[in-house]
Amino acid sequence: MAQTGIFNPEFPVESFGFKNLGEVYYNLTAPALYEHSLRRNESVLAAGGALVAETGAHTGRSAKDKFVVRDETTENNVWWENNGAITPAHFDALLADFIAHAEGKDLFVQDLYGGADPAHRIKTRVVTEYAWHSLFIRNLLIRPAAEETLANIAELTIVDLPSFRADPKRHGCRSETIIAVDFARKIVLIGGTSYAGEMKKSVFTYLNYVLPTEGVMPMHCSANVGDGHDTAIFFGLSGTGKTTLSADSSRTLIGDDEHGWSKEGVFNFEGGCYAKAIKLSREAEPEIYATTERFGTVMENVVLDPETRAPDFDDGSKTENTRVAYPLDFIPNASATGRAGHPKNIVLLTCDAFGVLPPIAKLDASQAMYHFLSGYTAKVAGTEKGVTEPSATFSTCFGAPFMPRHPSEYGNLLRELIAKHHVDCWLVNTGWTGGKYGTGRRMPIRVTRRLLAAALDGSLNKADFRTDPYFGLAVPASVPGVEPHILNPVKTWASKAEFAETAQKLVKLFRDNFVTFEPHVDAQVRDAAPAIQIAAE
Repeated sequence: MAQTGIFNPEFPVESFGFKNLGEVYYNLTAPALYEHSLRRNESVLAAGGALVAETGAHTGRSAKDKFVVRDETTENNVWWENNGAITPAHFDALLADFIAHAEGKDLFVQDLYGGADPAHRIKTRVVTEYAWHSLFIRNLLIRPAAEETLANIAELTIVDLPSFRADPKRHGCRSETIIAVDFARKIVLIGGTSYAGEMKKSVFTYLNYVLPTEGVMPMHCSANVGDGHDTAIFFGLSGTGKTTLSADSSRTLIGDDEHGWSKEGVFNFEGGCYAKAIKLSREAEPEIYATTERFGTVMENVVLDPETRAPDFDDGSKTENTRVAYPLDFIPNASATGRAGHPKNIVLLTCDAFGVLPPIAKLDASQAMYHFLSGYTAKVAGTEKGVTEPSATFSTCFGAPFMPRHPSEYGNLLRELIAKHHVDCWLVNTGWTGGKYGTGRRMPIRVTRRLLAAALDGSLNKADFRTDPYFGLAVPASVPGVEPHILNPVKTWASKAEFAETAQKLVKLFRDNFVTFEPHVDAQVRDAAPAIQIAAE
């Protein structure tokens, strides 16, 4: 077995149990990984220098194929209603089969960090079958200095073998695709999918499990900081603008997706960004667009012109979930440390396709916990055959698939931190105004940016607020530079009766969804629920 690259000689890949491997490549940088990926026909080059790969049948996460080992360490600590379980015996069989499957294969190894705060980071080894997967995870996690790599002994090991096919009977899973997490042994096994996002989300899942025991709040959020050291964090599900709104040229980007909040402040879990690329444009998102024209960027499922190799970001024929993965330092105003102080503002982003939520509202601590536990956004009509109405999506903590523990643990920890550090909280609707999807229009990005700027610079706190009659939220009556009517959603609809009916529907969806959390929260949080019997304005 030949071994190439920089690594700790006391911690070779065989220490995991691998044997009879082909070539093993340790901690290769982008140029070498490009060469291997192109030589192996895993990917192609785009105009500008980005590497472009297709992920085949899996163009997104396989949430139903993710399992946690249920043993004495996890039995009372994992939220089993949300997490699939496999037995230790099933995991033993899976691990043995992964090791056997790897025999004779060339493997790529990256030794990285999950977490920019040395006190809470996890040393992570990622072993991949594909060279482009190795570049992807090298972009997304934090890259140690060479001298640190030479001494690195991983705490968490992730093995990603897309060509592996799981056996439901033997491995206790439901299909040939599997993402299996053993918290006790600190191992993640990924097989049967080429979607690279499974690797980064596995690190997030692991940190979501261990950090609360250290008093650290793990968050599915982006974060940035202003010149006045005013940190802001942005919670939001996919498509709500989390990456776009945090990439603000007037503020320093800490990170776009995953962070922790410790007694020292906010820190990024990652060393890169994983931005959605569908409809990406140079005009609307210049910082992100520029990364697609750089050597070292990895693009997933992006359609290229066959002659010019120029990407067509408007083409969603392969998937609407096209992605761009790049190191954080590809963003000009990115933080060099991935760390900042305690947040001054928390923004909860929602894309309300019903068009009834205000574009911005101020939340008290109980309302913030209510909406954090709700994790609301909406899918637009037309995403599935026969669907003609917007579809509400509630993903608790704005990241249910990555939350091993019960949501109340995260919610209570967040509320304590909000109160301790006197954080202002805002709910921002980046969805529709003037009607629901199909009738109204998308909230103008200039309006959202103007409202956020007023919230983050503190001026919005001085506004006069009204109480939204449906959701009980404090909504500014006016904001300089924003049309007054857009702040009051009912005034943007042609039919006030249709608005009332739609708002009532969403109120009921909120309340029905929250029933499962009511036993775990106090009366103040329960009282933060939207009202349901109400007259329209």
